Amino acid sequence: MVCDRGMGIEMGTAGVGELGDVVGVLREWQREGVASQLHPGDLGWFWRFGVERTAAATRIWRRGGEIVAIGMLDEPDWLRMSIAPELQRDEELAQRIVEDVSVPAQGVLIEGKVYVETPMGALVQDLLFKDGWNADVPWVPVWRDLTDPVPDPGVRIDVVGPEEAHERTGVQRASFDGSTFTNDRWFAMADGLPYADARDLLLRNDIGESVAAATVWSAGEGRPGYIEPMGVHRLHRGRGYGTAMVLGCARALQEMGASSVYTVTPVTNVGAVETYRAAGLEPQDEIRSQFREA
Repeated sequence: MVCDRGMGIEMGTAGVGELGDVVGVLREWQREGVASQLHPGDLGWFWRFGVERTAAATRIWRRGGEIVAIGMLDEPDWLRMSIAPELQRDEELAQRIVEDVSVPAQGVLIEGKVYVETPMGALVQDLLFKDGWNADVPWVPVWRDLTDPVPDPGVRIDVVGPEEAHERTGVQRASFDGSTFTNDRWFAMADGLPYADARDLLLRNDIGESVAAATVWSAGEGRPGYIEPMGVHRLHRGRGYGTAMVLGCARALQEMGASSVYTVTPVTNVGAVETYRAAGLEPQDEIRSQFREA
């Protein structure tokens, strides 16, 4: 890791060999009732671009050799962060993060308008607002406890292996405009460390066509599981496949020992929110990233 100076805290870009530690720490930080913003599955989904690019997009903050915060650059202008649960109000760490995300020369965010997503209630948010950052549009987490049995979705849902990868990527591209999820990128994702705790799922209609798909990510037994992404083929919408797919995701994570299932969607995507609600995932308090104008 290439380290930087300041306040007893070191920050740098992850090396490929450090990603195992990063994934392990993110798993440990997933707890019920604790805002995280970054799940191992977020890193796992990004892994479709390859291990080198994943490492290059990952920032690590350490104090005394211990990882205290992790950031992932979804884009050069957008950083998503997790902070150790017990340190989310730590002043020294918050001040260091603010310095690093505010100064392009620190090697985190580029010049111009940029965004930072940190756990709601973390001190770093207060400091960013004090420095003139603004709140972005709201997103809403949707969550379901997995203590009780999950209803059968009533459709065929298959676990994807290498033989079905082309179907999985095809549904993704037919679900999201502009998607670049290719077969090669599926195999890169499947080779990633987080994928050891993941399952890819395909929902088939009555004649066997793949009409919806999702990837679910476990953080280990007794910890929250995550859906990222989930989509329904644009030619097969409005038939209840989205709700059935979410139920299938919940059942898969329950089998893997997850304590709950959640994902996050824009508040403005009313259809998605209703789909998740129909599958028993209830909206939680809204979250917002922060942005700095150019």
